[in-house]
Amino acid sequence: MAEYLTKYGYAPDQEAMGRALEMIASSLESVASEQVYKECFSMMDLTTLKTNDTPASVRKLVDKVNCFRQTYPEWPLPASVCVYPNFAATVKEARACDFNITVVSACFPSSQSFLEVKLRECELAVEHGADEVDIVLALNAFLAGDYDSAAEEIRQVRECIDAVAARQGRKVHLKVILETGLLRTSEAIANASFLAMEAGADFIKTSTGKVDVNATPAAAYVMCECIAKYHAATGRKVGFKPAGGISSAADALCYYSIVSSLLGKEWLNKDLFRFGVSRVANSLLAAVEQKTVTFF
Repeated sequence: MAEYLTKYGYAPDQEAMGRALEMIASSLESVASEQVYKECFSMMDLTTLKTNDTPASVRKLVDKVNCFRQTYPEWPLPASVCVYPNFAATVKEARACDFNITVVSACFPSSQSFLEVKLRECELAVEHGADEVDIVLALNAFLAGDYDSAAEEIRQVRECIDAVAARQGRKVHLKVILETGLLRTSEAIANASFLAMEAGADFIKTSTGKVDVNATPAAAYVMCECIAKYHAATGRKVGFKPAGGISSAADALCYYSIVSSLLGKEWLNKDLFRFGVSRVANSLLAAVEQKTVTFF
């Protein structure tokens, strides 16, 4: 797997990364502004992934997004609502304003099943209205050293969802979750990043939120460095999505600052940067409104 690092001329520098992250952490107050908080809000995938989700609870979340601008007319909408694939049609039916439908699919969060099952679930999700599909890297293959199988699975999902979307006259985006908390080393995170991008990911995403260690600034830093290297080599822009454990406005500012410093302003939009969040929306609102907010 070292060939990816050699191919893209990348070697994680732990000391340099540590210094950069310390500098980012110490300068968050200077980054904070109403404009930046609202930009972060506009890049949220507002997420509900509970075992007890029901059509009614999902519709309730969508209704909150539908009426959000009535309460906060100066704020943007979140980029998408993210749900389990069986709720894609529920979101589509309830959606009354401009946001995307994101689903987690391919046997999320473990990705432990037959490839045929994963492909069929992704196919159904797009048929039912998903605009974006988030899948988990096949760690059963990747951690065993079977990188070809891990990459091939992403390629087949890519082909599957593209074919369904083409029949509907539209396009869908594919996000690949690396589950960085289980990859242990910066080198493994980098290898998984390059593998996923080469296999067709539109975004690479840190985590499912379902394991002990989810998004971390260190993992985000490595992933964004890899995105920059991949872009320099291929000219293709791949997006970045931190997810799992992001709960405060300060967390959002941290990841915003990492993307800004490594990838630049052209990545600071919902086409190339997302947050996977279930809690941070109210924190961002509260930071600007200067009061406790419990809208979501």
